[in-house]
Order: sequence, then structure tokens, then C-alpha cells
Amino acid sequence: MSAVQTETTLKAKLEALQCHFTWDLKTTGYTLFRLRDNLEDIGTEEGNSWLGHTYNLEGYIHYQLGSIDKARSLFSRAAEAFRQMRNTVSDEGPWLVVNYGNKAWLHFHQGEQAESQACLSKVEELMKEYPSPSQDELHPEIYAEKAWTLMKFGPDKKLLAADYFQRAIRMQPDMVEWQTSHVLALVNPFNHSNLRDDILEKMKIAKEHDPENLYLAALYLEARAKKGEQIEGEARELAIRVLRKPVSSYSGIEPLLRVYRVYLSNNEAIDLAEEALERHPDERYLKRRAAICYEKRIFSDSDGPLENSMIDRAISLHKEVISLYPDSSLKRKIYLASIYARSNHSQEADQIYEELLQSDLDPGGTQMLYNYYAKHLHFIHQRMHESIKYHMRAAAIPQQSFLRENSISILRRIRDRNRNRMCGEIEEFLANLQL
Repeated sequence: MSAVQTETTLKAKLEALQCHFTWDLKTTGYTLFRLRDNLEDIGTEEGNSWLGHTYNLEGYIHYQLGSIDKARSLFSRAAEAFRQMRNTVSDEGPWLVVNYGNKAWLHFHQGEQAESQACLSKVEELMKEYPSPSQDELHPEIYAEKAWTLMKFGPDKKLLAADYFQRAIRMQPDMVEWQTSHVLALVNPFNHSNLRDDILEKMKIAKEHDPENLYLAALYLEARAKKGEQIEGEARELAIRVLRKPVSSYSGIEPLLRVYRVYLSNNEAIDLAEEALERHPDERYLKRRAAICYEKRIFSDSDGPLENSMIDRAISLHKEVISLYPDSSLKRKIYLASIYARSNHSQEADQIYEELLQSDLDPGGTQMLYNYYAKHLHFIHQRMHESIKYHMRAAAIPQQSFLRENSISILRRIRDRNRNRMCGEIEEFLANLQL
């Protein structure tokens, strides 16, 4: 067999594997950087049952970003994390199938065919030794990792993730973290108003089975508050527990701060964020959470007058967060511009937007920028026609999002009022828009 035939045969076998390289995890640019930073913020807390999965996905993201050596290192760390977490007599197990698949693809892309074939053989050996309990389905370990991974790629992947978790649980019902993550996949934390009673009951049961998962506890509290329950006392009790946890995006601080902002007050949320920062002053994740709390307070009309010291703290935190997340801070840069504009520093805001408009963003980032810049032009500079143009640009990007719908809604309102000389142009634009 020729070298070309050997490579073709190997690639065909690799394409049949279940791993990150075959799961159609298509994303680019800014989204890759944001994913990378989000994964790093999960932390490496000992006992984190998803640490191996985190390293596996992190390795794949670094490969996509061109950091081959970093990807190799992370795939190796993933294997070690799985071995430590499973704590079995054998170092091997079905939880390593995805990891060896990733390694096989990495070697293949680097032209290392012998090493790729060795990893492929290891996958085949593991699948033979640890077959799926259900002949027509993937092994539950593979379903669980695939589900967990898909959850990191946006809300539109969550239903599929929930289905995969359900399949894994059906075959291996004793994995508490799978039960918890299955429930999390069913929940949209930004839309608890439509949360079905059966999902709320599932959250309650999962919380009872996984009492140390404070992220779930905070989401459950938020869901109950949305249903009209009084949860202020429980929120404060939960805050004491969350503050004792190691810093991680899984600690529960993010949903808990959201509960504080919506159901207690923005000022109390700021106090909680600052207390967390006092305990861990160098943690960038906590600085980002605090920056968000200050931003929400500045644009809230329900917490009394703003003091200059609060605006100054918001600006300094945003600048620091932007420096700590240099590749994934688009939203913070936009909000910093908004804070400047709100505090009568429109020149600084304009400068931020001018720099962003010159930057290389993916479609989702560009859409976000155009939507916010359109509002900036309208509300800060009263340049209505330019604002309309940027709403059109945001709407023209064929990526479904809340911001696209927002720009389309604004354009429709302007058209329906029929008071602007661009109404005819807006009408034609909306008629031709691919919704």
C-alpha cells in the first residue's frame, strides 16, 4: 500500500472516532478565545469531576488557535486527570476513548502517522475491552463527555446535550455529576419565566443528590425567585458557603451575584463581589464578575444616585479586566465605552468604538459591535441616520441572536412611525432581509 493510500485509510478510520475533532465544533476567532478563557476560569480545583473533560476541550481549542505544544500538554493532563478522578485499579478505562481520539488526530495533523496509528489502536483496544452496555449506542462515558462539551457551545446545543446526558444516565445511573449536568442542560438561566414545573422539580432532586454543587443551588434559588418565592435569606446563607469555595466559574458566584442584583439590590451584589475580591485579590474571574456588578449598577435607575467613586471603580475594574482578558473582552470594551458616555466622557467612548470598528472580529462580535454602536450614535450623539445604518449592518449579519432581533425590532419601529426620511430605505431593507 502506498503512503498516500495508508494516509487515506488512516484518515477514514480517524473520521469514525468519537472525539472533539469529529464533533462538528465549528467556531472561529473571538469565540475560540472566549471559550479558552472560560475554560481556564473553571480552575483546577482538586476533586472537580469535569477536570479531564475541561483539559480535553481546552487542548482542542488551543489546537484550533495554532498552539500545538499547548494542545499536546493539555491532552496529557486530561488523561492524568481522568486517571486520578476515576481512581480505579486499572489506569485505563472507557473515559480515555475521547482523549486517545484527540491525540490520534493531533498526531495525524502533524504528519506523525505512526503515533496517530498507535493512539487509534488504543481506542480500538479500549472499545473492545469496555463495550457500550447498549449495542446500538455510544458508551455512556462518551455520551457524557460529548454532552458536557456541547454545553460550552451555546444554548442552541443544550437540548442535544440534555439528550446525550439522558442516554448516559440510562446506562450508568450512579454518576451524580451527570445527573446534575443533565438538569443544567435543561435550564436557561436567563429565561426562568418559562421554566416548567417538572424541570424545577428535577432541579430540586438534583440539588438533594448533589448538595455541594453550589452553582446548581444558586440556579435553583434563582428559578424559585422567578416563580415568586421569597429567597433573600437563603441567598445570604448561600453566599457564606460560596465565599468559602475555591475560586472557579463552577463555584456558584456568577448565578448568585445575578440573584443578588435582581432580587436583593445592585448595591448588595457589589458588596458581595468586593468581599470575594478581598479574599482573592488577584483572581481575574472575580474581577470580571465585580466589573459586571458595577456596570449593572451604573445603568440601573432603582438604586439611588450614583457617586463618582462608584463610576471610577467601574472604569478601573473594566480596564483591568480588559487587560486580563486581552482576546475576549469585546463586551467589556463596549460597556466601558457606555460607562464613559454615561459619565459625560463621550470622547473616550468614541475612541473605544473607533478602535473596535478597525478590529478583526468574527460575525457574532461584529454584530454585537454594530448594535451597540448604533445605540451610541443615537442616544449620545443624536446621529439618527448613521444609527439606522449600523442597525441595518447588525441585522444584515445572518447570525441569529438577541442583538440581531433587537436591531430588526428598532428598524421596524422607525419604519412604522413613518417620521424618518429613511423609512423607504428601511422598508426595502427589511423586505429583502433573510430572517
